[in-house]
Amino acid sequence: MVPRPARIRYRGWDASGVAFEREAEGFEARVVQHETDHLDGILYPMRMRDFRYFAFEQELARFGAELLA
Repeated sequence: MVPRPARIRYRGWDASGVAFEREAEGFEARVVQHETDHLDGILYPMRMRDFRYFAFEQELARFGAELLA
């Protein structure tokens, strides 16, 4: 429900201060972007474009089944 690039390139420093650069795609890219958002103080609802999907899975299954199709 949060639009994100499927492939990313990122760089940083490891726990020892050694610089690194990596590429990630698919699920790994989503996880890196999600965690980077946390470091920047951004929560996923701040990136959502359609709040009809903002609910617990049980609520969506019960009240918004047409949204899941």
